[in-house]
Amino acid sequence: MTDAIFLSAGVPDPKRGPQYAKTADTVAITAAVSALVHVTLGRRLLVWGGQPAITPMIWVIAEGLGIEYGDWVKLYQSKHFKDEYPEDNQRFQNVTYTDDVGHDREHSLRLMRERMFSDFNFTAAVFIGGMGGIVQEFDLLQQLQPNVAPLPVISTGGAVLDVAQRIGSVPPDLRDDLDYIALFHRHLGVSVSPYLAVPRINLIISVYPAQVRIRYFVGFMIRKLSVTASHQVVQFLGTSLRRKSNIAMLKSLKLA
Repeated sequence: MTDAIFLSAGVPDPKRGPQYAKTADTVAITAAVSALVHVTLGRRLLVWGGQPAITPMIWVIAEGLGIEYGDWVKLYQSKHFKDEYPEDNQRFQNVTYTDDVGHDREHSLRLMRERMFSDFNFTAAVFIGGMGGIVQEFDLLQQLQPNVAPLPVISTGGAVLDVAQRIGSVPPDLRDDLDYIALFHRHLGVSVSPYLAVPRINLIISVYPAQVRIRYFVGFMIRKLSVTASHQVVQFLGTSLRRKSNIAMLKSLKLA
């Protein structure tokens, strides 16, 4: 097996997962995924299971960096969803497709996840936003690779709050620190320099404070990323109610 970092992330759909959409911060989800790709690309292999909101994000960021991302990202996708594949799947040249198991969604997803977790030896697993699927991925990864260090980015809300509750004791910076680039450097053990083949991003990271970095990454995504109608609904809902829900939920968690 090859060492890699596993990403489990998603933008909650208010129709399919209203309980997750209620606490999710879609701007934070976008910023966190963007920061993770910037920190890992060219340094660590990043692996994830196809998710219709996350795959386009990763492609846009990877393409914008102008390096050969095919060597640094690995996408898994179940053939059960062949009629729903985002067009971005075609842009990744190293997609692994797993079988549709009896036309059953849950069994097909289980097979895909088992394949991911057997193909790679993960050094860390990052959980961002999401719905029930990321909780299932956390539980299965704990069974198959119990020594993997889980990193639930609690500030993004969504199902990652359930992952944090399962873990029990979580470092407070995963809840409080919105400088996601610095956060991932610390927890993933990735050196700040040199930034391999990413001079433009290196300049931004070296010169500008955390708030400007996040604005840059979010602005970059908003300009280029196409999202589904359901995700547009989430993005344009007022953030004040979501933030109030996030604060109430986070206060209920007993974190180290």
